[in-house]
Amino acid sequence: MSSSAPYYLKAGPLGTWFNGLVGKLARLGVSLAGSAELSVRGRKSGEMQRIPVNPHTYEGKQYLVSARGHSQWVRNMRAANGGELRVGRRVRAFAAVELPDDEKLPILRTYLERWGWQVDKYFAGVTASSSDTEILAAASDHPVFRITVADRR
Repeated sequence: MSSSAPYYLKAGPLGTWFNGLVGKLARLGVSLAGSAELSVRGRKSGEMQRIPVNPHTYEGKQYLVSARGHSQWVRNMRAANGGELRVGRRVRAFAAVELPDDEKLPILRTYLERWGWQVDKYFAGVTASSSDTEILAAASDHPVFRITVADRR
């Protein structure tokens, strides 16, 4: 990968299998530590794409953080500007706005406090206890979307 390509750490076979399991559990109504299944319209296919995510709440607002970087769901979210979160029969449609890097610090720090046990390996040595400068240096590698629930079904 060239140094100018956006950071993206693709899941290997075990990660893909585990994501499938977590997504299936969310569809069945079982949330592992707050996980949900994200559905977002594919920017090329137009089909809904699904992946498990860890919705994160900070100061009463909800966010989606891409620990693996500029993934396919991130690219689709940029095109769709929203999607759905599902746990069982509860589906929450939402609108999404991507945050600029200079607004990510408190969200990334608290996300790493909550989910670091699961995602630290994707942050190249940056943890919740890293300095502000270190977290901000990693911010461009980890897209963050503020989500606003549009309706309840």
